[in-house]
Amino acid sequence: MEKRFEYFAQLAVMFILVAGCFLVLRPFLAAMMLAAVVCVSTWPLYLWLLRRMKGRQNAAAFTMTLFLTLLVILPLALAAYSLTDNVTAFYDSVRQAVETGSIEPPAWLGKMPVVGASLEAYWHLIATNRNEMLALAKRLLEPSRDFLLAGGILLGQGVMQMSLAAFVCFFFYRDGAALMCFINAAMDRLLGSFAANVLGIINNTVRGVMYGLLGTGLAQGFVATIGFAIAGVPAALLLGVATFLFSLIPVGPPLIWGTAAIWLFYQGNTGWGIFMLLWGLFLISGVDNVVKPLLISRSSKMPFILILFGVMGGVLTFGFVGVFIGPTLLAVGFSLAQEWTACGSRKELQPAGSLETQI
Repeated sequence: MEKRFEYFAQLAVMFILVAGCFLVLRPFLAAMMLAAVVCVSTWPLYLWLLRRMKGRQNAAAFTMTLFLTLLVILPLALAAYSLTDNVTAFYDSVRQAVETGSIEPPAWLGKMPVVGASLEAYWHLIATNRNEMLALAKRLLEPSRDFLLAGGILLGQGVMQMSLAAFVCFFFYRDGAALMCFINAAMDRLLGSFAANVLGIINNTVRGVMYGLLGTGLAQGFVATIGFAIAGVPAALLLGVATFLFSLIPVGPPLIWGTAAIWLFYQGNTGWGIFMLLWGLFLISGVDNVVKPLLISRSSKMPFILILFGVMGGVLTFGFVGVFIGPTLLAVGFSLAQEWTACGSRKELQPAGSLETQI
């Protein structure tokens, strides 16, 4: 009886200790998970840099952290600042134009087949009726502004979380070898001989998902920047960066190139507007349909619905950095479930004699 009481007392103490540690680390959990995902994905590059720097861990870790800041955090911060600033300025200009009644329909609107004449007549009806115009603007402009500003705030929070993740990355890089020894020992105690296989699956899956998300985003941003520059869209580079960021969200890039096409139509550049629609539909979005499945499928044949749920659930749970954490967690879980069911199927197919031999 006394031994049982001591056993349960030890369990209670361990539970309280683990719960207390979790509560203390909870505000930093998203940044730590993102740092772990980034370090696992870029570990081969860190090892190469460490060899080039002749084993100086502090210098190599600092260099990797600096690269992360310059390549990811700084562009994200500039995009968040630009989005918030430009949305406010655009909203004020449109509201002023609505109040003065100076908005004229674009020339191409009336030339649209079937619905062009009706749309142009409705435009003139709203433009000549100030009350209707103000009511329409209130219904459309203010929610749109709030949505875009919320996106800018979300990006700003992502900048803060990524900055903290970069800080954590320095220590993960520097002490990564010792940390991996600890994880390997813990996994051996928990899973035994299956631990090495589990760690390999996690490693390959994390890299596959990260390479798929970032590789697709970079490819879409590059192709989009070329298309914006050809069509003469202002701030083509900034819009390319925005395409890269929105590519992390399902159905995100069409919001960028679709808006650019609408702007071209409104400016009377019908030909360039059609070009932008075709470029976005077949090239920008086509990259997502080809590159992302190709990269992710190398490590995990993850269904699209899990990627979608991973992105959305990750954003709701962890904020902007959940775009990376959510799909990665689901991909790891899906890959481990596949391996577990495959192991069960292989054991069922083995004859009894072979099992006895292995035992």
